[in-house]
Amino acid sequence: MTKQFNDSNFKQEVLEAKVPVLVDFYADWCGPCKMMEPIIEELATEYEGKVMIGKLNVDESNAIAQAYKVMSIPTMILFKDGQAIDKVVGVVSKADLTKKINSAL
Repeated sequence: MTKQFNDSNFKQEVLEAKVPVLVDFYADWCGPCKMMEPIIEELATEYEGKVMIGKLNVDESNAIAQAYKVMSIPTMILFKDGQAIDKVVGVVSKADLTKKINSAL
């Protein structure tokens, strides 16, 4: 199951995480974001315990989205040791995301 990231938990859950973290920057009104949702959910289940996977609503946490230069959604950013190490913009395949996640492990 995916986590929900926001202004109050981003630092602790993402930047201070002991495992890599994939953050899906999305909005409820975004059609392509809804297309990515099942893929994000599947990856969260498959990588449970190895990688934390969650979502951040850009309408509710706009400052975080701006800080990481999220201009289009969906944007997935992979964090490791508190640093953004990879970024994917738009609808992508599960295989593409899997490759990126595996490279962080």
